[in-house]
Amino acid sequence: MLVALPLWAAQPEIAGAPRIIDGDTLEVAGQRIRLGGIDAPEMREQCQDAFGQKWPCGSWAKEAAKAMLAGHKLRCVDLGQRSYDRVVGRCYLDGRDIAVDLIEAGVARVCLRFAREQGQEQTYLNAEQRAVKARAGVFSGPLNPVAGFCAASTASAQHVAPVVPPAPDCAIKGNVSSNGRIYHLPGQRHYDQVTMRGSETRWFCTEDQAQAAGWRRALR
Repeated sequence: MLVALPLWAAQPEIAGAPRIIDGDTLEVAGQRIRLGGIDAPEMREQCQDAFGQKWPCGSWAKEAAKAMLAGHKLRCVDLGQRSYDRVVGRCYLDGRDIAVDLIEAGVARVCLRFAREQGQEQTYLNAEQRAVKARAGVFSGPLNPVAGFCAASTASAQHVAPVVPPAPDCAIKGNVSSNGRIYHLPGQRHYDQVTMRGSETRWFCTEDQAQAAGWRRALR
């Protein structure tokens, strides 16, 4: 009888107790690992609860991940991709994919593009449905716009972010350039030149939201 083994059982592993960098990034055995297929709030990002009150979901996500994982031995596998010199990996605690636990706790959302590419789309979406039902973490109130690089890709698509705003009042364009993370307001000089087709673009609804996520306003 064939038994399905966890991904790490068949491949070289990175193992050890993690140091938590943020809600979706760990350091294990000296190697920084970006968990594939999920996306947690940026450290300075804020969310809204069911009553419209802001709360520091980015720093909360880090502390929640730390409470779940710190001190435990993880087994991680390199998925063969890189993100800002970090290994993109999948990590297991006692044979269970920790990304599922992070989603269910509302620490992270499904990053659909990569979850699909990595064969975890349905597993992670099922976990997200459970988190929504429980109103866990970031799912306790209105969700911030999903990161542009998480948009699902298709064989014919050449971009990974929607080229139109997710809502009419969410038209602030954020992109990453040599000057860092910059957002552009409608009417600013370079607004129309930002195509929202790169892997590091993101729509925002308000300037406060963009700044809370660590982006700064274009000078012109």
